[in-house]
Amino acid sequence: MVRSLLIVPLLAAAGGGVWLARGALLRWRDLRAAETYELAGEHRPMLLRAAGAMVCGVGVTVLTLLTALGTFGALSGDGTGDGAGGPGGLTGSAGSLGSVAGRLDGSGGGWQAAPPAEVADAAAPATPAPPAPTPSPLPVVSRFDSVGHPGGGELLQSAVPGPDGHPRNVRVWLPAQYAKDPNARFPVVVMHAATPRKTADAEVPDVFEGLASAVQSAKGKPFILVAPEAPNGTAHPCELVAAAPMAVADDAALRTTIAATFRTLPPGPAAWGALGVEDGAPCAAAAGLARPDLYGAAAAVSGRYDAAALVRTGAEAPATGTPRLLLAAGKADAAGLDAARKLQSALRGGTGAAARAEVRISDNATDYSADRIRLRLVRQAAQYLGEALGKAS
Repeated sequence: MVRSLLIVPLLAAAGGGVWLARGALLRWRDLRAAETYELAGEHRPMLLRAAGAMVCGVGVTVLTLLTALGTFGALSGDGTGDGAGGPGGLTGSAGSLGSVAGRLDGSGGGWQAAPPAEVADAAAPATPAPPAPTPSPLPVVSRFDSVGHPGGGELLQSAVPGPDGHPRNVRVWLPAQYAKDPNARFPVVVMHAATPRKTADAEVPDVFEGLASAVQSAKGKPFILVAPEAPNGTAHPCELVAAAPMAVADDAALRTTIAATFRTLPPGPAAWGALGVEDGAPCAAAAGLARPDLYGAAAAVSGRYDAAALVRTGAEAPATGTPRLLLAAGKADAAGLDAARKLQSALRGGTGAAARAEVRISDNATDYSADRIRLRLVRQAAQYLGEALGKAS
């Protein structure tokens, strides 16, 4: 393309230069003849033609250089030329060095050089080049910083990509047994929050004491608690979940990050569960019913539920796996117990995984204050989840 654009002005400059040079030469001969016969002659026309010829000569030189540079660049870019077939030619150099650009192969290995496009096309003109393989997703690993030691364990925090790709705060509580036994691997429970941009431990600050007391009483098995920040965009995230629980039940980036950072049992129903307290309870129930192939058990404490939506969620859940669900409420919480029993009855009358769901109701927690009752309910939930998920540990 460069050569075709330059060839026209090059020819024009060359032709004009030749015409002006010839004219200047003729005028010079006429002047010499006039001097021989002692006649006066005009020098100006000859000088103008000579100057014009010089200008055209400079233009021809510049255009010739540009054309040569364009030809050299084309040869360098496509790897062809006079020496292409020789041992040290351009093709040999391109074959040994490859393309500057590379691509990461699907196995996560080193960079693989891509062959020049024109050489590849010449080698197989009739076969279209296959699409480049899609790189395998690499594990998402974040750095977790310690922020406290509640309940005798350690609380850490980091930013982890959410389902929408944007980072959100995630808190991880490691039980005391995590540091005592460096070879042990632990189940994981994801605790759902009900307030946008907050983690569940901010809503239930005594949750870690409840989990630790369940282990200390020898009625529960230790597990790692993961508390991701609730999504923004609605004042009550778990109410949105009740309408479309499948939308937030799967959090692949969170599972990948936790499994790659901590000593956990492999993600799956044998080792991962869900927990929700009060306004976060519908999220936990939805996660357990929507994805029994990911969460083997769920505990919902003091919640209010959209039974019809959760039944539909269970009916549309994957065919594999049986949802296991604990619905706990204080003995004096009549509304909470009524909501739990209605959900249990509705699931029994559903289809698919909803009808297969194993639902247990806890209605015996009582104490002298609401905080103490909640602590007892969290302890019951921890015991239930430890029994359901800790068998493989």
